[in-house]
Amino acid sequence: MRNKAYAVLASIACLLFATNAFADKPVAWQTTFQPAATGIMEEITWFEQYTLWFIIPITLFVLALLIWIVVRFREKANPVPSRTSHNTMIEIAWTLGPVIILLFLAIPSFQLLTAQLTPPANPDLTLKATGNQWYWSYEYEVGESPLTFDSLMMKEEDRASLGKEDKAEYPRLLAVDNEVVVPVGKTVRVLVTAADVIHAFAMPAFGVKIDAVPGRLNETWFKADREGLYYGQCSELCGKDHAYMPIAIRVVSEDKYNTWLAAAATNIGDANKALMASIDGAAKTVDVAANAAQ
Repeated sequence: MRNKAYAVLASIACLLFATNAFADKPVAWQTTFQPAATGIMEEITWFEQYTLWFIIPITLFVLALLIWIVVRFREKANPVPSRTSHNTMIEIAWTLGPVIILLFLAIPSFQLLTAQLTPPANPDLTLKATGNQWYWSYEYEVGESPLTFDSLMMKEEDRASLGKEDKAEYPRLLAVDNEVVVPVGKTVRVLVTAADVIHAFAMPAFGVKIDAVPGRLNETWFKADREGLYYGQCSELCGKDHAYMPIAIRVVSEDKYNTWLAAAATNIGDANKALMASIDGAAKTVDVAANAAQ
């Protein structure tokens, strides 16, 4: 009995750390950020919660003042209004108060911006993302011959041929035909530009959002801490199909990434299918282990 219990616990642990079905994406009635997958996004989440400690008390204080003024100084209760036009203490308070509050907000804000906009000196991988009307083109700066491919929103009729019939993992209007594949725990530098109009490269779980401007090369970076499939979108109004320009990044182990990269140099479609098969195969092994333990 004890051995079975240990086996069940081990299987649950495998399920928790299995990466095939994990996908960060918007959910119905979502009111919070997507779970953070990078250190930068964890800092953004902390800063958002930190600012609420200022926003909520200020809002309640202003509301209380408005209610008090409406009740205390209404015409019936105050038929002869005061003609007071100056109060030194009040003027000092409403000048110094906001200054102090802004200092408490500015210091962590500048620290966060510095971390976001200062990429590490020696990234492990450099990726170029080019926005087009209305899809993304990617270029991996690896070796003598860079890997390039386009990434378009997946059509519903192509689900079967692409092997992406699971709508929970490959949601409508977010799934693409060719995902960006990067290794987990590695620093990825992203060079962002556009070929026609202004686009924006945004990945919520990574804390990344930067404009793609024609004729200009902007730079951002991320370091994904966990494997999975992550979704974003173009976040700049760029034309009639702006809403159909998703971004998908698949984070895998370094071994799987190296295998995919070698295969993608010849055929990106076959490389993607082989990668998905290897991930699905690992998941099935975990499922079998869980069932056997039970």
